[in-house]
Amino acid sequence: MQIIHHGAVNGVTGSCHQLDINTQSSILIDCGLFQGAETAGKSAIEQLPIEFELSNIQALIVTHCHIDHVGRIPYLLAAGFNKPIYATVATAALLPMVIEDALKIGVTQNHRMIKLYLKKLQQLITPIEYNQWFALELNAPLSNNAVNNANPGHQANTYNQANAKFKPAGHILGSAYVEIDLYNSAASKNKHTNKNKAKHRVVFSGDLGATNTPLLASPKSPYRADTLVIESTYGDKNHQGRKQRSESLRKVIEKSVADNGVVLIPAFSIGRTQELLYELEQLIHQYQHKNEMWQHIEVIIDSPMAAKFTEHYLQFKALWDNEAKRKLTQHRHPLDFEQLYTVGSHQEHLTTIDYLCKRNKPAIVIAASGMCTGGRIQNYLARLLGDPTTDIIFAGYQAQGTTGREIQTYGSRGGYSIIDGKKITIKAGVHTVSGYSAHADQHNLINFVKGMRVKPTLIRIVHGDNDAKAALAEEYKKLLPNAKIEIGKN
Repeated sequence: MQIIHHGAVNGVTGSCHQLDINTQSSILIDCGLFQGAETAGKSAIEQLPIEFELSNIQALIVTHCHIDHVGRIPYLLAAGFNKPIYATVATAALLPMVIEDALKIGVTQNHRMIKLYLKKLQQLITPIEYNQWFALELNAPLSNNAVNNANPGHQANTYNQANAKFKPAGHILGSAYVEIDLYNSAASKNKHTNKNKAKHRVVFSGDLGATNTPLLASPKSPYRADTLVIESTYGDKNHQGRKQRSESLRKVIEKSVADNGVVLIPAFSIGRTQELLYELEQLIHQYQHKNEMWQHIEVIIDSPMAAKFTEHYLQFKALWDNEAKRKLTQHRHPLDFEQLYTVGSHQEHLTTIDYLCKRNKPAIVIAASGMCTGGRIQNYLARLLGDPTTDIIFAGYQAQGTTGREIQTYGSRGGYSIIDGKKITIKAGVHTVSGYSAHADQHNLINFVKGMRVKPTLIRIVHGDNDAKAALAEEYKKLLPNAKIEIGKN
């Protein structure tokens, strides 16, 4: 058994991990798109090809449908992949929309070709409920008999059977971490074989959610992991507490709109947008009688995809946290409140920007992409980044090399950003409210391992900047001095 990484080792994007179970059978966990600095010096064509061998890949397991975890699936299909794609029920419902958007932006506008891709995708998707074991079909190891004849004791380490299970990750709707149990069926039946040698559990964390997110339940640690592959996005940082971050958001918004300017919040369509809507509804409910501004301020969602995903969040209310469910019983609608406006067509989008530029009334605009690398947020930035009455709130991670990281880093220094080929001096106010990340922080990541009854002997750290991975590795070494702690490499 070995694990090979095809992404998310030099940063936080392009997640794609290959679990080689035996000489003839491998499983892919995610197949995501590279973004930001990880695309530097490469054309779109150079970034996307599937350069690893597919002949032994028996399945793709999708942890969740953020683009950095699923964006290369069209290229996987184009390369000839024709095996099951396993996902949770909610992720299976969202995935076709994400892939359709990825095709339109990065591959083709040809409707017939898009339809063919989506048809193939639908044929391969296999929805699986949380906490339900499912079998992964494997090929027998090519040299199994030869190896066992030469060394019968080796059989216990030759895996020919694998089962997997999704557990809630609390990151976005449908997100999961994955437990994969590897067996040698013959050795398992042999009463003289040590059962622990005949079975090995590998856990892939996907993206773990923070414990203070209001919409989704926090992830719980698995009972056991022998090998753990874990993300480290915030491996060197801890988030603000729930009350602190809400208060920070309130203060930033109230200060930002004092000059009747526009507040721009870049946010991914899945997860972050819904979390922000939930929090804004709470602030309106709590402060509308204390500050008249909260009674009238418009909250604009300028993202058709975000609107579609919000509908799915409403559809899958059973996955919400208890706090969110209680609001529904109080006849409150945390994702669909009175002051919320959704922008649909591209023409509406352009009209909205003109409207906001000409009027003298505050508004909050939430638009994708979350790292300002594309999407409608770029048009807002092109028009409003040079306006001192504009404020930008970053409520999520900004990867190295992205426009969002540029603005976040240089905005307070009177720097500039290049948007759509034009140099724009940053006159807008720039704010970061760290507590709204949908990713677990260092404390959460450590507790995820602490909570395991049977702890890993090998931890492979991926999906983080170098400092974050190194800091988390040191913490894991303190926690498990006898375990092997590695930082993933290509």
